[in-house]
Amino acid sequence: MADETSIDVSKKSIADLLSSGSKSRFLIPEYQRPYAWGADQINTLFDDLAEYVKANLDSEYFLGCVVTYRNGKEQEVIDGQQRLTTLFLLLRALYKKLEGMSDSKARTNLMSRIAPTVWRTDQITGDADRSSTLIESRAIDDDANTTLKLILETGETDPNAKDPYSLNYRLLEKRINDYAAEESLSFHLLIAKLLDNVIVLPIKADSQDTALMIFNTLNDRGLSLSDADIFKAKMYKYAGDRHEEFVQTWQDLSARAEHAGQSMQALFYQYMYVLRAEENDRKTTTSGLRKWFAEREFQRFRSDRVLEDLDRILNVWKVVINHESIEGEPWSDNEDIRQTLDILMDYPNEFWKYPTVIYYLKHHGENDFSEKFLPFLRHLTAALVSRFTISPAANSVRQQVLNLDAEILKSAEPRFDFKDVDTEELASKLHKPHYRLVRMLLKVIAYHDTEQHGLLPEHWEIEHIFPQKWDDMKFPSLSNDEVKAKLEHLGNKVPFEKNLNIRASNGYFSKKSELYKESSIEVTRRLGVEHSDWNLDDIDTRDEQVTKLILDEFKAWGLNRNGDQTNEPDKPQPTAEQAEQIRHFKELGLI
Repeated sequence: MADETSIDVSKKSIADLLSSGSKSRFLIPEYQRPYAWGADQINTLFDDLAEYVKANLDSEYFLGCVVTYRNGKEQEVIDGQQRLTTLFLLLRALYKKLEGMSDSKARTNLMSRIAPTVWRTDQITGDADRSSTLIESRAIDDDANTTLKLILETGETDPNAKDPYSLNYRLLEKRINDYAAEESLSFHLLIAKLLDNVIVLPIKADSQDTALMIFNTLNDRGLSLSDADIFKAKMYKYAGDRHEEFVQTWQDLSARAEHAGQSMQALFYQYMYVLRAEENDRKTTTSGLRKWFAEREFQRFRSDRVLEDLDRILNVWKVVINHESIEGEPWSDNEDIRQTLDILMDYPNEFWKYPTVIYYLKHHGENDFSEKFLPFLRHLTAALVSRFTISPAANSVRQQVLNLDAEILKSAEPRFDFKDVDTEELASKLHKPHYRLVRMLLKVIAYHDTEQHGLLPEHWEIEHIFPQKWDDMKFPSLSNDEVKAKLEHLGNKVPFEKNLNIRASNGYFSKKSELYKESSIEVTRRLGVEHSDWNLDDIDTRDEQVTKLILDEFKAWGLNRNGDQTNEPDKPQPTAEQAEQIRHFKELGLI
């Protein structure tokens, strides 16, 4: 079977590597980040080179790897652009220094050897065409790309320029001048050693995908290139005469995404599911993000709506992550919607995000959006949590979610085709749910309380009402394993502010109850008010209470109500006075 990919790896001297640019020029592609080396890296490189020359070693000096792939007539640089660009600047500064020195055989020879590493040279005469440099940067976010070309062509830079190319070139000139003055006997040797004995390991891949894979494997110096970097370059290409507008829009969007706790990569992943729903793609298997968007030469990026849709998707995360209100969109101030989204935030995987984003993009402009968004979110919560409780596997709802994604585009009351759950089995498993669901369920319990307004505090922890450390003498008839299992039941857990939880430590209820009373979380505060003690029997009692509460809530939200969503008219809500009376009757045991 033939290999799907191939790479060419062979060490090369700096002279051999850079002069290969005469056949296929080095290209820093659009998706690369800007040239960003600073004085520390420049000084380290020069100091290391000077030390190597001083040591007069026979061994070679290894500078690192450069990963490229052949893109037409050019070598697209995937990794190593910082050191590669710096080498071009260094050799140009050395050439300029030689130009100003007295004529000698060494000067003439070294200039003739540097020239083909920076410019294309005539095959017969050896004359250099200084307008034809062997490296070009097209990095979108780099405003100084033309500066690199000018420096390599002229050997000059604006003394007031503050871009990295200019700053580093001037620093290299200074280091070279100082070295030539202090180590005049070694100056020519430094150039020769740089050209012949400094070694780079070029890794040439047969495709961009292979090159990126190699880069992401080797790179341990910072953030790897993401798919979003590639997408930015493709969209830039399709922007026509609106390149500057595109770059500014991208930068603004990227900054807003970061503020909302989302990477551009994450937004594109969510957007892929939006487009898949539009294409009625319900397949449970799909290629990777970049491969999917790369279909038909990145055709999906030719649309003007992409950045607008990504920006709209951010509205969801502004509400969920930043708790911001969206101007002109009342749903973003709806407490019930905010609480339901907060519950979903703790779902164990990403599957809740795709139908949520799709529903918002499709229906947010409708007049009754808030009234329909809430029951949709609640139905989604009941369906996802109940299925995960029964079958805690990431793929157990994949097909149902993909089906729902497509159905959302048809109606604001979409068809849910989640498999029905056995409510008795669900109740049994809710007593000790999967650990990844505990925070979600505690939020369901907390937000069910009519006295709980707003969201839970940002920093809260899962509090074990009966502490996880206990006196063995307290339960002589039970084994430690039996007691430990009981303490992990949902009935023994409440949400508790982190600062109060630290103070409560592992104390018994009689000591912690006063701190419970200080909690802003109503269900926890009431626990401290209504109980004077807490034991294993109380855990059993509360297990039944919270299980019934969750089941009743989920049934009201749409549990096992599949097919077309049929929302019952909203039941009349009790007034504040009526709600207080109901709570009082419950305390008396009358209802």
